Amino acid sequence: MGEGVDPAEAWPGQLAAVLGLQSTVVASTGWTSRELLTALDAQPPVGPFELVSLSIGVNDQYRGLSRSEFADNAAALLDRATGWATRGVLIVSIPDWGVTPFAEGRDRALVAAEVDAFNADLAQLAGGRGVPFVDVTPLSRSSPAEVTGDGLHPSASQYQTWVQLIAPVVVAMLSGTVPA
Repeated sequence: MGEGVDPAEAWPGQLAAVLGLQSTVVASTGWTSRELLTALDAQPPVGPFELVSLSIGVNDQYRGLSRSEFADNAAALLDRATGWATRGVLIVSIPDWGVTPFAEGRDRALVAAEVDAFNADLAQLAGGRGVPFVDVTPLSRSSPAEVTGDGLHPSASQYQTWVQLIAPVVVAMLSGTVPA
C-alpha cells in the first residue's frame, strides 16, 4: 500500500510512527479483494496482531467487480482479520480516485456514486459487526491534487490527513473504548 511513496509515508507507516507501533502490510497496490483473499490463502500472515486494518475495494470498483462479490469478499476478509486481531479491527473507506487527474475524461459522477455504494457496503458490514469504520473518502475528495506523480495514488501529505482521522480511532481501540 502506498504506490509512489515510501512505505513509511503511506498511511499505515505514518500511523505506526505517530502511535509508536509496528506495522505489517499484507496487501499490494492494485489488488482486488479476491486477489487479497487468494494471497492470504497462499501465505497467511503470522499473527496474532494487536490491531488489523482493512482498506480494500478501490480496485474492485475500478475493475467493475459487482457489489455483491465485493461485499462477500469484504465479509470474508473481515472474518479473517478478526481472527488475527487481539484488540480489534477497523475498516478504512475507499478513497474517491475519480477526483484525481488520472480520472480525466472519465465519468467522475459515476465513479463517485460507485465509490459511495461500495463504501456504504463497507460501513454496513462494519456496523453489523461492531467494527469501527473510518471514512477517509471526503478527505480524498477535498484535496484531489494531493497525489503522487502518477496522478492517481495519494501522496504522503494526503495520507497524513488520513492518519489524523484514523489515529484517534486506533487510540480508542487500544485503550478499550472502541468506537463503532
